[in-house]
Amino acid sequence: MRTLRFGSVGPAVQLLQLALDRAGYGPLVTDGVFGPATRGAVSRFQSVNRLAVDGVAGPATHRALLPWYTGYLTVRVRQGDSLWSLARLYGSSTEAIRLANPGVQPENLQIGAALIVPLPFAVVPTTIDYCSALVGYCVQGLAARYPFLVSGTVGRSVLGKPLWSLRMGQGSNRVLYNAEHHANEWITTPILLHFAEELASAFAAGEELSGVSAGELLDYATLVLIPAVNPDGMDLVTGELSSGEAYRSALRLGESYPRYPFPSGWKANIRGVDLNLQYPASWEQARANKYALGITSPAPADFVGTAPLTAPEARAMADFTARFDPALTLSYHSQGEVIYWKFQDFEPENSRRIAELFGELSGYDPEETPFASGFAGYKDWFIQEFDRPGYTIEVGRGVNPLPISDFPDIFAKNRGILTYGALVT
Repeated sequence: MRTLRFGSVGPAVQLLQLALDRAGYGPLVTDGVFGPATRGAVSRFQSVNRLAVDGVAGPATHRALLPWYTGYLTVRVRQGDSLWSLARLYGSSTEAIRLANPGVQPENLQIGAALIVPLPFAVVPTTIDYCSALVGYCVQGLAARYPFLVSGTVGRSVLGKPLWSLRMGQGSNRVLYNAEHHANEWITTPILLHFAEELASAFAAGEELSGVSAGELLDYATLVLIPAVNPDGMDLVTGELSSGEAYRSALRLGESYPRYPFPSGWKANIRGVDLNLQYPASWEQARANKYALGITSPAPADFVGTAPLTAPEARAMADFTARFDPALTLSYHSQGEVIYWKFQDFEPENSRRIAELFGELSGYDPEETPFASGFAGYKDWFIQEFDRPGYTIEVGRGVNPLPISDFPDIFAKNRGILTYGALVT
C-alpha cells in the first residue's frame, strides 16, 4: 500500500477508511477522499497503537492496520489464555479460531504458540472499488481463515504484481474460473472472491450454497479461481496508479487513441495489449478485424499485440491452464448479461446444454460470439485446444467500469452459475 495523507484519493483510501471503520475508529464514509475525518481517525489509531501521530498512513500504520485489511490477527498464546477468552477479546468465535488453526488442542494451548484469530467481519469487501493490493489482502485473509483454501500465484503482470489464485476442493472434476482480463471490468474480481468466501463458509458450516451441499461440491470438484488477470490495468482504471512512468506511458497511449476515455475506457494491460485478444485461436483474424478499425499499435483497448501470448499475463494464463487441465472454464467479463459458449464450428460435448442451464440459473441469454469480437479470446483458445466447454460470462449493463453499487444484483444472478459450474461436466 502506498503512503496516504490528507488530499490522497482512490481505492486505497477507501480500503483505509474501511479498515479504520472495522477497527472501531469510525464511522467513516468510504468515499476514497482522505479528508479531515479520515486524518482524525488515522491519528487516533496511531495514538492508541503507540505509533508516531502524524495523521499519515505510511508503512508503520499500514502494518498495524493489516489485521483489518486481511480479516485476521496472529496472536501469541499467554498464560491463562483459552480459545473462549481470545474469542471474547477479539470479537471472534471459538469455532472460527479452531477452523483457522487445524490440530489445535483447546484444552492444551501451548504458551508462546501462534494462533490465527479471525476478526468479526467478512474478508471480501463488496462496497468499495478494487485495487491490486486489496486482491492480495483478500486472498491472504481467506487462506488464513479457511486453511483448506490454498492460495498461490500463476504468474506476474508487466509491473511484477502477482496473478493470485485460490484452490478449493479435492475432487477429480477440475474447473477454472477467471476474471478481469479487461481492466475496466474489475467488478468481476469481487464476484470470484466473494464466491470463494461464501463457498468456504458454507463448507465450514456444513451448509448448502444455491441448493447444493458445499461439502459434496468440494468432494466432487477441484476449483481454481484467478480473480484478477490484469492487476496493473485495474490499478490504472480505479485510480490507484496515477503517477510514475507506467502511468505517463499509459496516458500517452490514451492521447494517441482519444476514442477511448482515459482511464475509464482502458481495457488493456499496462503496455496497451488487450489480453483477451492474445490467445492463439485465429489470432490473425482478430488482428485483421482490429487493424481494420485502425488499432495497429499499443492502445487502451483492442490491440492484439505483435504475436499471440506475448503479454506476460496471457502467457501465464495459458501455461497454468495447460498444467491444470480443467474440464470447464468460466471467464468473467462485464456488459450485456449474455453467455458466450461457442467458438467457430467447435461445439464441445454438452457445451450447449450447460450454456442453457447457466441461462436458466442467471436469466442471461446464451449467444454465439459476434464475428467482430469472436477470435483470440481465452474462451476461444480453451475450446479450440481442449475441446471442452468454455464460457465467457458477460455481467451487468451500463457503461464500464460498472459501479460497485451494481454488485449485489450481479452476484445474485451469478451465484448459481458459479456453483453449478463445478458440477455439470
